[in-house]
Amino acid sequence: MAEAPRGELICDVDDIEVKQALRVLIDDYPVVIVRDSDGEIHALGDTCSHADISLSEGDVEGCAIECWGHGSQFDLRSGQPLQLPAYEPVPVFALEIHDGNVYVDITTVTNGAPAPQFG
Repeated sequence: MAEAPRGELICDVDDIEVKQALRVLIDDYPVVIVRDSDGEIHALGDTCSHADISLSEGDVEGCAIECWGHGSQFDLRSGQPLQLPAYEPVPVFALEIHDGNVYVDITTVTNGAPAPQFG
């Protein structure tokens, strides 16, 4: 028997188009689900590490998302900033695709960035 997916059910894979970002809240924590130029899906913290701006409103190019506020770009795989002014990574979360559905576990940060803190 297959193991149940970990995390919160977010959406259907087909709900996210290539080079699109979708903002969701998981336990009141903002997460951006992104489909990169190659069609791979990623889950990151949705707040730019330089300023309190939603990354989901930025452009997706290749395997990066750009913050519209000041132009910082973040690698979707590692969360690392690729362009200043940001110099701190954003968290990258465990993501599973099961039966065409996207699940995200924000309790599992895969890149060493600070994990979300809950009350």
